[in-house]
Amino acid sequence: MTPVELSRTVLRAVRRAVEGGELSVVVPEKVSVTVPGAGGCGDYATNIALQLARPARETPRRVAELLLPHLAGAQGVSGVEITGPGFLNISLGSSASTSLVAEILRRGPRYGFVDGPTSGDDVPNAPTTHLVRLHTPHEPRALVVMDVIARLLRSQGAHVRTSCETGPPEPAWATVLGVGSADSVDLQEPTPLDLEVEVVRPVPVSTPDLAPLLTLGRDAARWALLLPAAHDRPRPTADHLVQREVNPLFRVRYAYARTRAVSRNAVDLGFTAQPGDVRAGVTSLLADHPRVLARAATHRAPDLLARHLVAVADATLVLLPAVLPLGDEKPLAAHRARLALAEAAGAVLAGGLSLLGIDAPEHL
Repeated sequence: MTPVELSRTVLRAVRRAVEGGELSVVVPEKVSVTVPGAGGCGDYATNIALQLARPARETPRRVAELLLPHLAGAQGVSGVEITGPGFLNISLGSSASTSLVAEILRRGPRYGFVDGPTSGDDVPNAPTTHLVRLHTPHEPRALVVMDVIARLLRSQGAHVRTSCETGPPEPAWATVLGVGSADSVDLQEPTPLDLEVEVVRPVPVSTPDLAPLLTLGRDAARWALLLPAAHDRPRPTADHLVQREVNPLFRVRYAYARTRAVSRNAVDLGFTAQPGDVRAGVTSLLADHPRVLARAATHRAPDLLARHLVAVADATLVLLPAVLPLGDEKPLAAHRARLALAEAAGAVLAGGLSLLGIDAPEHL
């Protein structure tokens, strides 16, 4: 079950409670489901009870108690618990994780992409399909951020045009950062009334930091510019080149390379991936990937995707030691299921890095 499907399941539970006279509220158009926060449990959590408490003239916990039986009986839901003031924490059944992994393996790195136009109804917070015009100052970070925003918007079904103020990027920026595709259009030129221009203007790279940035190479330089939020100043230091776990970029690329390694080792051991029931922390993060892409596109925030990839990588590295049989142990269904989950995580990492314009090496 994907976050979109679970959101609809929660809405149906609200609708049943309203139709049964248990709640007197207007059923909302959308419900947010997220990975549980601190103190939460299960695969997903929703704050719908807190959202409906005031109009229902009930406490959030009472609303949660009214919704719980309707939600607990839904297909694909194996359990529901109430935590905190009224958060509903939802656990999914084994078939849900199996179908999720199968879907990711089918879609590959394009998992989370919207195929064809979307009205925004299929993906929570997804941008509607229309022409988006992005414009940026003549500055390297702005160009990189605009490039990734354009990739994210296209992944969600939008059409995008980009332009750069005063002229094309400097040759060094194009060579090192890969930002040579923006059109040269002056923002002051008249534009059609029906074509709104969005200016991408993150905190720029300071002049003393420009030379060190370009020495990092494309992957580390882009990561240094994309990981901080747009309002934060980037720090293009050599730390981004460190091949150790203290470097988030290294962890993301290393986790992907390790998923490819376990697949090769599994072939040598004579078994392949088969989606199955695996209870692992990375599962909910993979299910959340389409929502993250939609949010990153809608809010024009590549840093949301970058931080999500770090979380996926960290959870994947926890899973990987249990993928292959140990010693004389024969490959079992559990190993095949874990391998399928690892390969699904690798597909998400590869797809996410590609959207950021960063290479995903199979050997590291």
